[in-house]
Amino acid sequence: MWLCVTGPMAAGKNFASAILEQRGFAVVDADILAHGVVEDCKAQIVEAFGALARERHLELLNGDGTVNRQALGKLVFADSELLARQEAIVYPRINSLLDAFLSEHEGQDAAINATVLYKVPAITRMDAVLYIDATSSVRFARVRKRNGMAEEQIRARFRSQRHLFSKYKSANADIKKVWNIGTREGLERKIDRFLLEYRARG
Repeated sequence: MWLCVTGPMAAGKNFASAILEQRGFAVVDADILAHGVVEDCKAQIVEAFGALARERHLELLNGDGTVNRQALGKLVFADSELLARQEAIVYPRINSLLDAFLSEHEGQDAAINATVLYKVPAITRMDAVLYIDATSSVRFARVRKRNGMAEEQIRARFRSQRHLFSKYKSANADIKKVWNIGTREGLERKIDRFLLEYRARG
């Protein structure tokens, strides 16, 4: 079984992926892959966004020369055109890495933890989409506690993801939404139920 584990920011994708890993799934985090790809594509990113970042008093590079992903996110997530430009730079490379991961785990249970897998061809290789969700107020509190992002930046990120479920529904009809608003144990039970029901369908 190959699964996409997804959902909006701070819904609990990482928790769900860890649960699947405990159940024997090979798991890859597309966000972590993306971080590496952003560094690999640093020159293209600076060329594409450097001038605009300077206009908005944002530093695209950290003191050690790595990409300042928080500054880049503040720039692109507020503008769909800029976001699309960034995606055109990094997504082909990300999809290539995901294809390699799936090929390595042919015939095994595997999961891709990804927010926007529907934007790359790897989505067509998934058997099902496990969509983890929580209320916006719960997610907002989690983000503030986790990394202290500014309120407007959180709301901009939330707005950019407001149609996420419908995007996945269009890309893959076999989608299951699981609410993560309780305990980890409760989420484990829901995921175990999903796996049991999916495998029973053959």
